[in-house]
Amino acid sequence: MLSPTKNTTLTVVISRGQSRNPAKRGLETAVAEEAVKIDDVSVLVVPHLYDLPKDGESWQQLREIEGDLLVVSWIFPRAAMWVLDRNGVGGRPGEVLLDIDEEDGLPDDAAPVEDSESTSEPVDRVTDLFPRPDRFVYGLDLKTAPSVDVFLDEIKRIAGVPSDPDDVSLPVVGGSLQQIEETTSRRWYPVIDFSRCTNCMECIDFCLFGVYGVDGAETILVEQPDNCRKGCPACSRVCPENAIIFPQHKAPAIAGAETEGGEGFKIDLSLLFGKPAGDDDQIATAARERDEQLLLAGRDAVGMDDQLRKRQTSIQSKPKDQLDSLIDSLDDLDL
Repeated sequence: MLSPTKNTTLTVVISRGQSRNPAKRGLETAVAEEAVKIDDVSVLVVPHLYDLPKDGESWQQLREIEGDLLVVSWIFPRAAMWVLDRNGVGGRPGEVLLDIDEEDGLPDDAAPVEDSESTSEPVDRVTDLFPRPDRFVYGLDLKTAPSVDVFLDEIKRIAGVPSDPDDVSLPVVGGSLQQIEETTSRRWYPVIDFSRCTNCMECIDFCLFGVYGVDGAETILVEQPDNCRKGCPACSRVCPENAIIFPQHKAPAIAGAETEGGEGFKIDLSLLFGKPAGDDDQIATAARERDEQLLLAGRDAVGMDDQLRKRQTSIQSKPKDQLDSLIDSLDDLDL
């Protein structure tokens, strides 16, 4: 089996989605077949990154790649980057400039959540203390457009190849195409964005299922991912920096959409026009979600412990931002 990219400039990693929808499979195949025609670009097709077994062939191949990576997947690019990072495939985020036609739009369930400017004091992030490898990791979200051309133009731009074939002065050589077939099963576990994480340890204190741990440098990590309770995103809600991602969650802010830190934005904006069940804030919601999982596991519920009450008080004492004011206004209208 050929090594995917030992001597090439850019490796395009196509992460196949969990769905077997023919249209989605067709888009993945088309992107792979066209990308491999680009000079100095190699393509590696793997099963869904999030579901890959830790010591499987896909991760072994990905860890061997040298040079920049461009990940094309059905999850948010931020989520894809930190799934790679947790499996030993690190780098720095590369800038992506997608030209999306208005008629293509962005699917309702994929629309990124906008955020306002953060007013918090600067703090050290884990990546400040432990910089990632000196290469770029780019991400393209296949949910953003149905057109192969949109993704192909961006791959060419990142690879430094003109989109117009008439502008190419040298013959296009193309790279290699490798596809890995590997058995996977659907998984559910948190992924930490260390560019936001301050190592505050609130997640390890909150989670009662042994998911989190610390490494030799006393840095938080997801130690036992498969201990996580399927469908539960509670630890993401209590993270002060919005650093915990669940790539398969329906709410974009929790699934890894590009948002700034801030508790008020970890909500599904579609719920603003249909009042959520109950009047709980996110901390109370997290406590309820945790209790549900404890009871399902045959353990006692703990409710709002002292740590959560302190966190709740801290959030409520902060000045309201523009989104908070919008939510209050909508509540007053009783929509």
